[in-house]
Amino acid sequence: MHRCWSNLLVGATILICGLSHSSQAGPTFADEQVEALDGVGITQNLEDQVPLDLSFVDAQGNAVTLAKYINGEKPIIITLNYYMCPMLCSLTLNGLTTGMKEMKLDLGSDFEIVTVSINPDEKPPLALKNQAGYLKQYDREGSSDGWHFLTGDQKNITTLADTLGFGYVFDPKTGEYLHTSSIMFLTPDGKISRYMNDVKFQGRDLRLALVEASEGKIGSLIDTFLLFNCYQYDPDSNSFTPSAWKLMRMAGIFTLVILAGGIFILSRMNPTDRGSGSVPQSSTGLIS
Repeated sequence: MHRCWSNLLVGATILICGLSHSSQAGPTFADEQVEALDGVGITQNLEDQVPLDLSFVDAQGNAVTLAKYINGEKPIIITLNYYMCPMLCSLTLNGLTTGMKEMKLDLGSDFEIVTVSINPDEKPPLALKNQAGYLKQYDREGSSDGWHFLTGDQKNITTLADTLGFGYVFDPKTGEYLHTSSIMFLTPDGKISRYMNDVKFQGRDLRLALVEASEGKIGSLIDTFLLFNCYQYDPDSNSFTPSAWKLMRMAGIFTLVILAGGIFILSRMNPTDRGSGSVPQSSTGLIS
């Protein structure tokens, strides 16, 4: 099912990224192998450590390493895009922004986002323009230092993409990058905890994924309870859904707690109290 989902995403990518160039090539049929797609897709490297010493340039033109943002304090959402992408990247980042606006968790104080361009020719002014646009769209106080748009050289981009399992290729005929739509969640120390492969993200799913990535350090007690006792991530629907076995387990635990509580109460009761329900002897029932 993971492979089927990736294939659907690849197909959507080609449709979106190839629309403006469809007149230059013939139709592609379902049973044909598209050679240009070799290497495009998502490989889920869960629990792998992102190299924190990779060097990039932030939107203000300063040299930075990933360690500046992945410093053990907050969970991170990381995305690989490019700023001149004709459509798919903006769909992904717009969907992410819309989902974040549905959450009570705040960008900047509860979590951060790192967006890295996969195009080594893109420079800080373009990153700054995109940063300003998406932060304006998010429009929440205190978020200005929470979403980081980076550029870099090919070596560091490739290393990061390989670590994240983000496969993409450059199409010299169109000058565009073929890639899928995905966002990745990192623990505060930089280990990959979750992938979401879509262009739409529900606020509840983002919140639970961030609580999961933070290892319970952010969110409410209710969030933690729901995540570990009621919900599990379903890759087919790309969202967190109620888990039957978790709910059954909780029902079993509650049943045991109630039984144990009843036994404890009975064991603490006075024996005369337990027998108070017996029928008293009648004082007038004696026959002389």
